[in-house]
Amino acid sequence: MIRLDCSGVRFGSQLDEKHMFTWAAEIPSVVGWEQDILLVRSRNMSEASLRDLIALFWRYDIPMAQLAQFRSSSNARWFASPTMFWHKRVFGRNLTSGSSRRSRLRRARG
Repeated sequence: MIRLDCSGVRFGSQLDEKHMFTWAAEIPSVVGWEQDILLVRSRNMSEASLRDLIALFWRYDIPMAQLAQFRSSSNARWFASPTMFWHKRVFGRNLTSGSSRRSRLRRARG
């Protein structure tokens, strides 16, 4: 069971809050809730389920870095693509360029 921290969500209204919980419950990979923790069956999920989780986390401004654990060889091409709108929030800085990565490492070493 995977536990995703969804604490700190700010809702616009009670109906907005209801919709978030209803939406999450409709995602096939979601098992349920334990207070502010979203329970997900496993790291292996369908593309549709992962896309719905991405949208849910984006919409409610839930920290998305915790979604990086769902990257797999079967979804890496689209999920980890630097061109996707969620890439920075999920995976952080894009380090695809070797020369820029080396220069950052040199600066960090001082």
